[in-house]
Amino acid sequence: MKLYKTIYWVSTVVFCDIFLSSATLHFTKFEIVKEFFQSLGYPIYLIYLIAIAKVLGVIVILSKRSKLLSEWAYAGFFFDVVLAAAAHFHANDGG
Repeated sequence: MKLYKTIYWVSTVVFCDIFLSSATLHFTKFEIVKEFFQSLGYPIYLIYLIAIAKVLGVIVILSKRSKLLSEWAYAGFFFDVVLAAAAHFHANDGG
């Protein structure tokens, strides 16, 4: 049982680190992210909204206060990844 908990927490922390790093990139390297969003045809104001949503999602998942909110956070991350992949595929940029 302890092995499963360890695997769960290691994978959860790695997962959250990926999205937190992405959100940090949105805040610190705004000009680079802005160019990517413009090349994909998305409005600039989405950059901060997506970054804030990622930070809030990580907080919700790591706090484990509400199972329902955690499920919504995971769903949000799923849609973020799927829609980002679709945007890159549609733009045919090889990303």
